[in-house]
Amino acid sequence: MSWGSELWDQFDNLEKHTQWGIEFVEKYTKFVKERSEIETSYAKQIRNLSKKYQPKKNSREEEESKYTFCRAFLTSLNELNDYAGQHEVIAENLTSQIISELSRYMQELKAERKSHFHDGRKAQQHIESSWKQLESCKRRFERDCKEADRAQQYFEKMDADINVTKADVEKARQQAQMRHQMAADSKSDYSSYLQKFNQEQNDHYYTIIPNIFQKLQDMEEKRIERIGVCMKTFADVDRQVLPIVGKCLDEMTKAAESIEPKTDSKQVVESYKSGFEPPGDVEFEDYGQPMKRTASDTSLSNPREGKEKPTGKTKGKLWPFIKNKNKLSLKLGSGPEDFSHLPPEQRRKKLQGKLDELNKDIQKEMDQRDALTKMKDVYVKNPQMGDPASVDPRLLEIGQNIEKLQFEVQKFEGWLAEVEERMPSKSDTHRRSGIYETQNNTTVSNNCAQDRESPDGSYTEEQNSETQVKANTHPIPTSSTPEFDDEFDDEETLPTIGTCKALYPFEGHNEGTISVAEGELLYVIEEDKGDGWTRVRRNEDEEGYVPTSYVEVFLETNAKGAMTYI
Repeated sequence: MSWGSELWDQFDNLEKHTQWGIEFVEKYTKFVKERSEIETSYAKQIRNLSKKYQPKKNSREEEESKYTFCRAFLTSLNELNDYAGQHEVIAENLTSQIISELSRYMQELKAERKSHFHDGRKAQQHIESSWKQLESCKRRFERDCKEADRAQQYFEKMDADINVTKADVEKARQQAQMRHQMAADSKSDYSSYLQKFNQEQNDHYYTIIPNIFQKLQDMEEKRIERIGVCMKTFADVDRQVLPIVGKCLDEMTKAAESIEPKTDSKQVVESYKSGFEPPGDVEFEDYGQPMKRTASDTSLSNPREGKEKPTGKTKGKLWPFIKNKNKLSLKLGSGPEDFSHLPPEQRRKKLQGKLDELNKDIQKEMDQRDALTKMKDVYVKNPQMGDPASVDPRLLEIGQNIEKLQFEVQKFEGWLAEVEERMPSKSDTHRRSGIYETQNNTTVSNNCAQDRESPDGSYTEEQNSETQVKANTHPIPTSSTPEFDDEFDDEETLPTIGTCKALYPFEGHNEGTISVAEGELLYVIEEDKGDGWTRVRRNEDEEGYVPTSYVEVFLETNAKGAMTYI
């Protein structure tokens, strides 16, 4: 059905209806905008919640990471953060695909509607003006006819009167003829204009107005169709993120299913096991014979005289039940370097962990030394690339650092050997690090592996002082290790600023470096800052530092950045 033929006389109602249609578009746009704001606010609150419950970076975090339920909770928090990101995607898509499009379309719709109704009013005014002219011709024809009738009657009256002169009669006759002629002319004008008006009216109601109303009808149908498309997009925006949201929920479920109560309870044993054996039976003390009474070595009330050092195992001692003032220093974080304030089992673990850290530091220093040595060789072969002598101070510093770290390894290995000798039926020699052992190991072990156990189960501080004095007899410069390993923490993916080609192979054993093969092409994401290292990326998961002298860099003149990997 066409508006032009069916609603030819409903100009005002169509004007109101189309205006209401525009208002509906504005209302729907406002609705989508508020939904987008809700999604943005919700995503922000979810991100803040995830951030609030993230474990703090302290020693407690390391302890919590040992338990499966803590790791599962951390995974859930990370997935929840990704879940919030999908709601941000919804808000962005709603804004770009619906709100912006409807705002632009609404301006076009208003301009088109205004143009169509302007043409309609212009046509309406023209037909009304023609109607007024037709009415004017009609009234003039009516007036002339009446004047002609009166003139004819006056002539007939004068002609019948015998007292009137012939001249007066002739004058009346001429006047009557003139009036009849004017009436005939008015009739002719009225007839021709009436025919013209009828033609214009026919064109108005059967051509002009139908065309205008048809354009309005097309405009209205397009508006309705556009609203339908936007409503479909509104649903599709949510549907597009469902796979990723489902994946986040699946990962949360997987993390929950990875919780192992038996493993966590076993971890409690590993974390708090002291290594002591339970105390033996308390001996009977006969107070009936005062002179022959003997003191029990295992009595809680009997202080040991002369502070004799116990030999062999610590069996029969009530160490777990005696308050040790060294525990206060543990809580305050000021325990001795050799962890003598801890039970044997926990002390052994701490010493072993410290040895592992020192060995990693030594490996890191050796990797840097190897890299600098290769860099120096490159400078020697190609003097234009750099001065070989400029690398010597750094090589000397790294050598001193390695020497100091090796001395620390020897010292902690001595303490570890002492603990393992005291552990009941333990001979865990495989736990000792032998990577960097030297001839001094035996000397340091013998010096440190002395009996320093106090009556309450802790260790005295005298040997700490002795060890400190011995350590001071080997003056070692302070190490200055590179600090680029932490630059990767909590950092967004950097854009690429160029490319590079590896001139030589490099095995990046050090944390923060990346291994490259000769001739390999990589992306440059950070230039050399003067420390001899360039930061490169292989793909979204692999990036790190390589020696600047090992690669040929091609920087982009106008680097716009790289795609962010999600």
